[in-house]
Amino acid sequence: MICFELSEEQSVMKETAAKMVKNLIADNAHQMDEDGHIPDEYLNTFWELGTTPYMIPEEYGGYGMGASPLMNSLVLEELAAGDMGYAVAATLPGLMVQAVLDLGSEPQKEHYLPDYCADTYTTGTLAICEKHFRADPVEPRTTAVKKNGSVILNGEKCFVPMATRAEHVLVGAQLDGENALFIVNKNTPGMTIGEREKNIGPNTLETFTVSFNDCEIPAGQQLGDGQDQQYQKILHRTRTALSAIGTGIARASFEYARDYAKERVQFGEPIAGRQSVAFMIAEMAYEVDSMRLMTWKAASALEAGNDAARSSYLAKLYAGEMAMKVTDFGVQVLGGHGYVRDHPVERYYRNGRTIAVLEGMAAV
Repeated sequence: MICFELSEEQSVMKETAAKMVKNLIADNAHQMDEDGHIPDEYLNTFWELGTTPYMIPEEYGGYGMGASPLMNSLVLEELAAGDMGYAVAATLPGLMVQAVLDLGSEPQKEHYLPDYCADTYTTGTLAICEKHFRADPVEPRTTAVKKNGSVILNGEKCFVPMATRAEHVLVGAQLDGENALFIVNKNTPGMTIGEREKNIGPNTLETFTVSFNDCEIPAGQQLGDGQDQQYQKILHRTRTALSAIGTGIARASFEYARDYAKERVQFGEPIAGRQSVAFMIAEMAYEVDSMRLMTWKAASALEAGNDAARSSYLAKLYAGEMAMKVTDFGVQVLGGHGYVRDHPVERYYRNGRTIAVLEGMAAV
């Protein structure tokens, strides 16, 4: 029997994230988008909720409550309904933490996890996307070669979020024909962070190109033992997270368009009463619910320790398509008003397009 009722803990965390978005992010999302920047105090406000230390065991300075992909999905949806860039940036530390918890050795956990129990926002990031034609995170062209107790990295990554602020960069590369992950510490010689990328959205999220030119790191900074299934597990988490984010963006567009249609009067009646508009709003509603259910299915598989390869891939694929469709409908419902920046639906539309093309921006 399938139960969709949230636990008390999940409900509290979901409501807390929603309240924070309402009180802090919603009214400031447009300005953050215009400025292309998230103020530090906004990131620290979410940090104070303790979602990152929450998953870290007590022996490393955390709260020892364990990771919950389903709870993280609930939080990501709420944050993304406020702003996608904020959702990624605020939860990005958890991506690094989860990778170390899943694949790290005891010395690696002792070394890296305490950094993410600090009093203020501290982040790591994931460098997995590449710029070449037909780039595929499952087959990275970035290479890793072992040499005298070290690993030499060569390659170039793109769409690396918050790279200039990250204490650690988690890099996906090919090692001896297998996909592997490596931790590169800030300011490591051979790692170069380029200028900030200019994308159609989300403007609030700073992303960068990161190059590795004979970047030498200790062999002990490899996560796991190079087995491809370990690398794939991180992809399953990031795809589920992007699905949750896509759900939040689509939900925000739907809710704004629905309320606008009820209030916008033309020819003596609200436009919500017109069949063409009502049908679009109804389709937006059921697609958002479908996206959420597919996200929950993937997150539940991860939480139970089951194989989430298929469910996470399908959830992300569907979210990528439906985020574009639902946010496009949001613009259409508002007509000419949907095209101008006075209304948030154009921002939802730009950000919704991102879900289909990016990987590795967040994790559950």
